[in-house]
Amino acid sequence: MRGPLIPQKEITNGDKMSDTTDTGRVLAADGTPLKRSLNRALRRQKLRALGLIAPLLIFVLVTFIAPIADMLFRSVENQIVSNTLPGTVQQLEAWDGISDEAPDEAVYEALYYDMFLAAEAKEHTRLGTRLNYEETGVSSLFRSSGRSVDDIGEDYIDALEDLNEAWEDESFWYTLMSGGEDAAKNSGLLEEERDRLASLTSDDFGGDIGFVPGQEMSDLLPNTARAYTSFALFTVIADEDVVAEEEPWEAVKIALVQDLKRGVDLAGYSGFGADELRAAQDMLAEQPDIAFKEAFLEMDEDWGDTDNWRTNQVYSPPFTTGYFLNAIDMQKGTDGPEARPDNQQIYIMLFKRTLFMSLMITGSCILLAYPVAYLLSNLPMRSANLLMILVLLPFWTSLLVRTSAWKVMLQQQGVINDTLVWLGLVDDASRLIMINNQFGTIVAMTHILLPFMILPMYSVMSTIPPSYVRAARSLGATNWTSFWRVYFPQSVPGIGAGSILVFILAIGYYITPEIVGGTTGTFISNRIAYHISSSLNWGLAAALGSILLAAVLILYWAYDKIVGIDNVKLG
Repeated sequence: MRGPLIPQKEITNGDKMSDTTDTGRVLAADGTPLKRSLNRALRRQKLRALGLIAPLLIFVLVTFIAPIADMLFRSVENQIVSNTLPGTVQQLEAWDGISDEAPDEAVYEALYYDMFLAAEAKEHTRLGTRLNYEETGVSSLFRSSGRSVDDIGEDYIDALEDLNEAWEDESFWYTLMSGGEDAAKNSGLLEEERDRLASLTSDDFGGDIGFVPGQEMSDLLPNTARAYTSFALFTVIADEDVVAEEEPWEAVKIALVQDLKRGVDLAGYSGFGADELRAAQDMLAEQPDIAFKEAFLEMDEDWGDTDNWRTNQVYSPPFTTGYFLNAIDMQKGTDGPEARPDNQQIYIMLFKRTLFMSLMITGSCILLAYPVAYLLSNLPMRSANLLMILVLLPFWTSLLVRTSAWKVMLQQQGVINDTLVWLGLVDDASRLIMINNQFGTIVAMTHILLPFMILPMYSVMSTIPPSYVRAARSLGATNWTSFWRVYFPQSVPGIGAGSILVFILAIGYYITPEIVGGTTGTFISNRIAYHISSSLNWGLAAALGSILLAAVLILYWAYDKIVGIDNVKLG
């Protein structure tokens, strides 16, 4: 049996000592429990290790993780429609998109105010470009309407200004809408419009703009107060002018006309501008209502096209699956996803072609690289080093130069065809077509990616002891049997490493297929590059890239299940 614990001294680190108390707790030299002291030391080690790898982690986060996250977000982000046309989107919720009738007057009125503000912020063209990806012709519709939207209701504005010159006075408008210094303020409306314009223009709307709408006027003339507040914010932030010194937009005056024509009760209002408002209301009572729908149809008859309105309605949510549907040759409809017309289906075919040709390139690299790597690993060191320089030589040449060289060699009047004609193997009138097709892409990319297959194979083969093959031969195995049963299984990890490397590089290539692929040898990556640099459809490009990434991960997972990623070695 063990006896009771007795305090004793244990000599540690020379003169330093740790105590063992009668409770069984071992103390460090500084008197703290030994377990706590060890944990503190381990934490310090982990923090030092984290400090050493922190630069690499930050670099990977900024250059790899963040771009992938941004790509995934862009593939579903669709806030430009709801930010640019918030009132129109809200009114469109009540419209039956299945019918063949255009929306009612309320939708066109909301469109007027949204379009006017978007045109001032130069955002209507971006919105048109976005919707044009889904419905051809919308871009020109928004562009032309942005130039003409300020002409709507100009007769009513002229009548208002002819009635009283005060409606052309900047200071009169400012005092009317602010309610004066002692009036109650509607800061909620100001913040609401501040957020709306910030999402529309991406400007910083912080600080005091020198204007807050009056609460009484906001309740009496809500549309006018909202329109004037937007005008005031835009004037201060975007135009950097003083609100009280600038005449309001036409949209503000149209909003006043609409508020007054809707029979607002001015009997109880006795504040600033009461007489002017009553006179304007009496004058406008004799005028017909503003026909916003008719005005937009006169501007462009396409505003009566229900397909354009369905596109607005379908893509009004801030997030959408439309990009992913387009990436698989489908589209969003009023009843849900539906197939695109046959003449617009291209992406599924490109995905299949990309996977097929990447596998073909990987296979051709394996067939060509294996004998070279075998030779390098079995030659004397001096000869192997010389051949290795020849293997690495393509890395010292520009990718564009190598690809262009193949274009020269493979064309019908190129070196290879000329040689075949000279040898009499091919008739001069029947030269081979080896460029601008899948064959040219496979040949050029096999040459470019071949070193990436040779190096992993060589690094693994160089570690295989030659004595294994000699032992197999000494036991009676033939040269083929000793190679196939002994040598080849040990070289499989190198084949796996090279295959993964070449396949992943091949599936994302776009420069070589663009130059030598023509119409039948291009990859999905060429379409992604087109949408990023030419059509500027970054959402669709992000969706295509996300699907390509998912396909690579699935193939990687399948390879791990079938072969085992642990069997992949680099030597």
